[in-house]
Amino acid sequence: MRLLIADDHPLFRVGLKAMLERQGFKVVAEAENGREAVDKALRLSIDAVLLDIKMPEMDGIEAARELRRRGFEGHVVMLTTFTEPALQAEAAKSGANAYLSKEASPLEVAELLAALEAGRVSKFEPPPLPDLTERELEVLRLLAEGLSSKQIAMKLALSPETVRDYTKKLYLKLDAHGRIEALENARRLGLI
Repeated sequence: MRLLIADDHPLFRVGLKAMLERQGFKVVAEAENGREAVDKALRLSIDAVLLDIKMPEMDGIEAARELRRRGFEGHVVMLTTFTEPALQAEAAKSGANAYLSKEASPLEVAELLAALEAGRVSKFEPPPLPDLTERELEVLRLLAEGLSSKQIAMKLALSPETVRDYTKKLYLKLDAHGRIEALENARRLGLI
């Protein structure tokens, strides 16, 4: 399997390359940004591209989208520190086959690549986001701004009781026991 590693941190690329080559994979190219990754992947007959999400010039999600738009049929693996479900959903829409945290073990990365090569993985499904209504999202954003239930009620022309009902629903949907936990979970999910 011919691989390309795209990450803006040279030390990470060198370490990942060494680990993958010890596992029997052939890293034929490296890139420090998404634009370079797209160019090399299309030019060098690459089987799989490992993309970081946050890179200069073109991020990993844009690079995946561009690879698919230009007919790249190899595997696209997002390998990143960003694990928010909203980013995972964007990666899935861009045509990525898999999404791994950089905290994954070398064995996990190798097993995923082997599964892709064997055809056991074709496209990953991101974790589902909570199904929030537009009004719940409005209330959530105002909670994030630090407004009280009374202030939110005035701003949205609702009664304070109605705002409290929306807040309770938000806590339930975000698996939270209070405002701080709800906001932390919402940020982690990429909702705010």
